[in-house]
Amino acid sequence: MGTRPNWDNPVQFFMACVSYVVGLGSVWRFPYLCQMHGGGGFLIPYLLMLFLEGMPLFYLELAIGQKMRLGSIGAWTAISPYLGGVGVASVVASLYLILYFNIINSWSFWYLFHSFQPVLPWSTCPLSPNGSQLLEECIVASPTQYFFYRETLNISPNIEYNGGIHTGQALCLTLAWCMTFLFFINGVKSTGKVVYITSTFPYIVLTIYLIRGLTLHGATNGIIYLFTPKMEELANPNAWINAATQIFFSLGLGFGCIIAFSSYNQYNYNFERQAVIISVVCSFTSIFSSVVTFAIYGFKATLNYENCLDRVRLLLINTFSLEENLISQENVLEWVEKLNSSFPLEFAEIADKVETCDLNKELDTAVEGTGLAYIVYSEAITNMPLSQIWSVLYFFMLLLVGMGSMIGNVTAITTPLRDLKLFANVREELLNGLMCVFCFLLALGFTTPSGNYWLTIFNDYGCNFSLFFVVFMELIAVSYIYGLKRFCKDVEDMLGHPPNWYWRIMLGGVSPVLLLAVLIFYIISYIQGGTPTYQAWNKELGRSELTEYPLFGQAMIGLLIVSSVMCVPVTALYVYCRRRRPGGKERT
Repeated sequence: MGTRPNWDNPVQFFMACVSYVVGLGSVWRFPYLCQMHGGGGFLIPYLLMLFLEGMPLFYLELAIGQKMRLGSIGAWTAISPYLGGVGVASVVASLYLILYFNIINSWSFWYLFHSFQPVLPWSTCPLSPNGSQLLEECIVASPTQYFFYRETLNISPNIEYNGGIHTGQALCLTLAWCMTFLFFINGVKSTGKVVYITSTFPYIVLTIYLIRGLTLHGATNGIIYLFTPKMEELANPNAWINAATQIFFSLGLGFGCIIAFSSYNQYNYNFERQAVIISVVCSFTSIFSSVVTFAIYGFKATLNYENCLDRVRLLLINTFSLEENLISQENVLEWVEKLNSSFPLEFAEIADKVETCDLNKELDTAVEGTGLAYIVYSEAITNMPLSQIWSVLYFFMLLLVGMGSMIGNVTAITTPLRDLKLFANVREELLNGLMCVFCFLLALGFTTPSGNYWLTIFNDYGCNFSLFFVVFMELIAVSYIYGLKRFCKDVEDMLGHPPNWYWRIMLGGVSPVLLLAVLIFYIISYIQGGTPTYQAWNKELGRSELTEYPLFGQAMIGLLIVSSVMCVPVTALYVYCRRRRPGGKERT
């Protein structure tokens, strides 16, 4: 198999890890969870999960990869042949992730290319086919939502409708996979150079956006909302489950990428220090990007709130023939109450037209995941001066962030494959190219009108449970099968000192127990949740509606969950059967 390559220097490894962990989850998923679980109140379970779960598990994966100098499959097989399935499950989870992850990068390409126009296409509604008026669906939905759902996704009314491939998205997906291949064509030799850009440029853009965001009207409303905790959310079990899930996705635990990256380290590299630094950098970036997001979000919410006040103001002026200077944005709500009490009969005639303007309600409007990145941000950008420049900056940053994560997850697959004897003599460029082509062909299904619904299935069910299960098995494998004392001796051999009390207590007791509790609660919540649902686009209403998955969708959900989890017992059974055969021990 030849000599295993190493990073050119420790900085490359650090940059690669930062590029990987500072992903799309930090830019959009963390702000959404903060909004959903009471702003600053979510930071408490998040930071606790970081110290009780995230950091110890990150430390464990770094140590295993550096000690074994193998990818996930080889590393866990070296600990025990019966545990090879833990590595296989990691590879399967990474495969499911990269299949849909690059379609999100293709959306970034799509928006980036459309940013180079005199008028941003998501800022106005297109004309109807007869050209006499604006398209009604767009007016009802809003230009930004229409552009995302109808122009970008060409979305179908439900998952059961399956049309042809969206040519524009297919071309963007092709470009995304070509870029992915170029970024890791020669393994760590290529990756080590690319990560300098993918790990630093997002911080530059976020800083620029922060400076610009803080100068926007209403930005402080969003930041105050972010850091105003709703402490009752601490009693919500889902807040803790989401905090644990966010930690796992942010740090990339269970996918095998951290093991793969650290396997290219020098044997005596100080991974302990990097485990702490990278974990802190990841969490800082999530909070930092949330401040940027909520500054923009506060601007958008304030704008919507003030537009609502203006509509009510004009309605009152026209209905009651009032002088314009009598009513302002500041006192319009007082005038609503005053006119309602003074002229109840006249006010009753327009009561159904008087909107309820509430800034907190605007800020409470949760927009999940892709919606935050491609709807809320793009809407806010259209209201900024020189919007094309801000659009190019934002979507280029989003693209680099996504590519940084893609490099890590692709490495999590190719590294264990390269370790297998089956691919030992295959040129690295050829193996990487074949994998990209294979994944690209499978991912083309996501560019169909129902593709976004399938993407949602993969995003919601392809990795979540399997990651919890894989990481739990990693803890059990190291602490109770390989042995914590043996693990500590390995660390001492690499670093010159054993793990301190914090690492031993977390890995030996706290983390496994806590993770087992999370696993049990996740299973109970899934069972009690009833039939899985998704958001289907309603063309007439111009919004998404909650819809139950059909039987084939539910079957796909079950297949995604079982296919990765079953790798562990199936591999163990296979090894057991081989060992039971005559001469089996020598063959393993």
